[in-house]
Amino acid sequence: MITLPVVVAVDGSDDSLRALDWALAAARLRAAPLWVVHVRGQVRRAQPDVVAAAPAPSVEEPVLDHVRAQLADRQDLPATEYVACDGAVATVLPELGADAQLMVVGSRGRGGFASLILGSTSLAVAGEADCPVVVVPRPGREVHEGPPVAPGPRVVVGVDVDGPTEATLAFAFAEADRRHAVLHVISSYLWAPLEVWSAPGQMVSPDVEDDAVQEEIRTLVAGLLPVHRERHPDVRVELSTPPGQAAGLLVAASKDAELVVVGRHRRRLLAPARMIGSVTQAVLLHAASPVAVIPPAAEPIRTDG
Repeated sequence: MITLPVVVAVDGSDDSLRALDWALAAARLRAAPLWVVHVRGQVRRAQPDVVAAAPAPSVEEPVLDHVRAQLADRQDLPATEYVACDGAVATVLPELGADAQLMVVGSRGRGGFASLILGSTSLAVAGEADCPVVVVPRPGREVHEGPPVAPGPRVVVGVDVDGPTEATLAFAFAEADRRHAVLHVISSYLWAPLEVWSAPGQMVSPDVEDDAVQEEIRTLVAGLLPVHRERHPDVRVELSTPPGQAAGLLVAASKDAELVVVGRHRRRLLAPARMIGSVTQAVLLHAASPVAVIPPAAEPIRTDG
């Protein structure tokens, strides 16, 4: 059985070298080979109408030579292949995701504006790749303190009871299992009951309690977990269903977390392009920990709005 590689994109920037360190650890945890990929960002003149998306060994490539030198004295390296591609970075990297089990990128590369928190390439890869994509942030991001958590390794996963969750939960459970980490499942809700008409000129709040809404969300999420608990019986799960904005709660939970796992939207009939979603994008922008963006297990185009 062929083990698909972990792919990491490098461009010589400090951000990509941090991504390389994360990818090395991820490849070791998975007993998987590592592809260190540099996309040169142009098409070779000999083939002006072709974008070379398939990886090819690079003999002389300064960026890859620099990475080789960085890893020369590392111990316990996974089987590593250095490859270079030509073409548009935001196109080539997602295409390589079809042959990878995981892709890792830094939050920023050498291009773009230095003031931007998240690079356009990172967003494009997270939104388009067929495999899970981990975006490794720059160090020093400050986040608001969340509720106290037990010490020790922790993986955080955001669950939307109205959205696709199977692939996201499967990835999060497997990652927590590999890392011997607690899995912190967060499914939030906004509590703002609308007033309704009871008589002409009279508005009253519906007879729905906040506790009842929270308990319903908790029951729905708990119903999604047994199949994953069965596959990963050693993973300890902490389930939170707090009121509030999902993005803010996940960002707060990212402090000292090993990883935050979020899902990507399915394609819709009137918006066939793949979408990251506002919550996932906010988490990518602000989380203190690496963020894994998980595509749905299958992507049929939805027709329900």
